[in-house]
Amino acid sequence: MASLQPVLLSGGSGTRLWPLSREAYPKQFLALAGEYTMLQATWRRVAALSDAAPLVVANEDHRFLVAEQLRVIGAPAARIVLEPVGRNTAPAIAAAALVAMADGSDPLLLVLPSDHVVRDAEAFRAAVTAAMPAAEAGALVTFGIVPQAPETGFGYIQADTGDSVRRVLRFVEKPDAATAQAYLDDGGYFWNSGMFLFRASRYLEELGRHRPDIAAAARAACAHLDHDALSQGGEFLRLDRDAFAASPSESIDYAVMEKTDAAMVLPVDIGWNDVGSWSALWEVSEQDGDGNAHHGDVIAIDSRNSYAYARRLVALVGVDDLVVVETDDAVLVAAKDKVQEVKQVVARLKAEQRSQAALHREVHRPWGSYDSVDAGDGFQVKRIKVKPGAALSLQSHERRAEHWIVVRGTARVTRNNDVFELFANQSTYIPIGAKHRLENPGTEMLELIEVQSGDYLGEDDIVRYEDVYGRG
Repeated sequence: MASLQPVLLSGGSGTRLWPLSREAYPKQFLALAGEYTMLQATWRRVAALSDAAPLVVANEDHRFLVAEQLRVIGAPAARIVLEPVGRNTAPAIAAAALVAMADGSDPLLLVLPSDHVVRDAEAFRAAVTAAMPAAEAGALVTFGIVPQAPETGFGYIQADTGDSVRRVLRFVEKPDAATAQAYLDDGGYFWNSGMFLFRASRYLEELGRHRPDIAAAARAACAHLDHDALSQGGEFLRLDRDAFAASPSESIDYAVMEKTDAAMVLPVDIGWNDVGSWSALWEVSEQDGDGNAHHGDVIAIDSRNSYAYARRLVALVGVDDLVVVETDDAVLVAAKDKVQEVKQVVARLKAEQRSQAALHREVHRPWGSYDSVDAGDGFQVKRIKVKPGAALSLQSHERRAEHWIVVRGTARVTRNNDVFELFANQSTYIPIGAKHRLENPGTEMLELIEVQSGDYLGEDDIVRYEDVYGRG
């Protein structure tokens, strides 16, 4: 039997669960339905099925988030394939297949979106095991979710009759309510989960048959992979930018599954939800006797069927079917049946070039994070956290000076030719133009307050001389 290679797809634009999810920090990196982030939960769900380390396809800008979140849960050293541009699932999976076959093997690829909820992990693993013989024999297997309601937000799969893995008759687009009810009454239709199982070579064969342009672009992008080893094990694999960008952007459904005669489906009832909206998150969250679900410090009085996510105290009084999401820099208030329209908010933010479309107030970096606490004319205040053993790049600024005040931990400071350490309640000054670096030589998180002053305080006022993270 062929080995099983889990492939985690970690794309996403961070629009449907705004303001909690953002372009730079989409939902797979959030702990929305338990103690683990959705990426971590996806790996934990599949880890028992295979001895292989995770193979992840991710946006290049998210590479350190992926590596760190897998490291935290003790996942084996991952290979992380970096997409220079988003091109949808068909080319992403092709790149994963080519990487998986680079050592001469031909594993079964278990392709999973990393931002879905599966409540019954044991049933999921049993389904994968049941589908493996068909995949071994050359089928391209997808997992169809037994529908619980006439849902109009999902695509459907019409399946042949049978007891286990069966032939796909057709894929159908998201239906209207009447059509969805007819599918439910018929019993032969299942929600399209976006999860797949097939041999790497069989996927590439079918892709080459039906979309040779995508297959060729993927092969060209993988012909000269740039390997970048990670300190904790594993590696980043950078696809050739021009070759991958030349690929058409198309989903695996359109490119292959709707065209091939090898498509099969295994219906499953595994407590699946794609958490594609705030209303979907409400559905999978624990609810009180009035149907309210919440995260954080929330008080609900005379309110029903509402969802609230709070960083500070949020009170709901006399409301029904409402979604309230409060973050450090934005608040969303929406009718639960209108939450899909939050994408229009993100579109407007992008059109106005506002940072809230892409970034949270706290911005994560490979060395830690910074939180923009306050800003005014000619100054900005940030709270900076540096992980143990981490270091920022050796850098300088042309238009701003910085004051650093250590709050917790130990800071090793390089300032031109001087290297010295600071401890809690100690501070230093970095003049305009000075070459400087901040490091954490200790074993606990370093926290400091940075006060910037100058006539320009943008993040692009930075000249890097040395950087362990490969940033220019």
